[in-house]
Amino acid sequence: MPLAYLRQEYPNHVMHLLNDEGDVLSPRAMHPVFYGCYDWHSAVHGYWLLLRCLHLYPSLPVADEVTALFDEHFTPELMERETAYFRAPNRAPFERPYGFGWLLALDQELLMSKHPRAAAWHAAMRPLTAEIRRRLLDYLSKLSYPIRVGAHFNTAFALAQSLDYARYVKDTELEGVIVASSLRFYGKDTDYPAHYEPGGDEFISGALTEALLMTKVLSDDAFPAWFDAYLPRVAEVSQIMQPAHVSDPTDQKISHLDGLNLSRAWCMKHVLRHLPQTHPARAALTDSIQRHIAASIDQVVGSHYSGGHWLASFALLALEN
Repeated sequence: MPLAYLRQEYPNHVMHLLNDEGDVLSPRAMHPVFYGCYDWHSAVHGYWLLLRCLHLYPSLPVADEVTALFDEHFTPELMERETAYFRAPNRAPFERPYGFGWLLALDQELLMSKHPRAAAWHAAMRPLTAEIRRRLLDYLSKLSYPIRVGAHFNTAFALAQSLDYARYVKDTELEGVIVASSLRFYGKDTDYPAHYEPGGDEFISGALTEALLMTKVLSDDAFPAWFDAYLPRVAEVSQIMQPAHVSDPTDQKISHLDGLNLSRAWCMKHVLRHLPQTHPARAALTDSIQRHIAASIDQVVGSHYSGGHWLASFALLALEN
């Protein structure tokens, strides 16, 4: 799916601040690398998905097509133009923080890749990665409160991805800031109102994404006690244990709920790894994971473009062990 959609410029959901008339541009003119897949961040994780698939399945028949796609787009010139977009005035909030997290995840995947061209692609993206890292640090230095909504502005989702990146590249400064911010935002959370989920257009669970992040921040000894105070009697909260109903998978916003089902499964898997074998919620969480995947996996391949441009990445997160 990304092989087709990463070259598909339209339809395109443009999030774009114009500083003057010269900024009235087409998606590809603004973003010569990440112009496809309906929006910028979906293009970023579309490339992530292709690399991840090659990492898991090196003999994929489409490997040559993936290589050609990256060679076409991951060049120093095109990446410099992507970086220049961020450096223009008044664009500090662009893709913050969701796109930041995915860009760092893509950079990590390039570093992990055994593809013979991955080092060249990574080198081309280095200026953009450095710009995003700088912006994330600046953002966290002034973010007084976490954003808990179940969509792109969610703080915990981006911090979880960025923390994995920081640890992989041994960026102790970034890791320290993310850990400190996470503890400041979430360390004392109790009785999260999970019964209010889901919102009608959410693709991540505010409750479970925060728990996912804290599995990475807290020690294995500390996490279970935090989780029990944060989501007490989680197995009884039907609003997050039961999959969301998707009334119209062709609607650009309602189709987000398919992503919610898949991302919940991903989060629950991480939580399970950090709960003791005797934890009373283990069986319920295990069953819930399977129900959430079954509810939305058929909407991924061959789905309407509303979901097709992005759902495959979340399916992989949900299905990977």
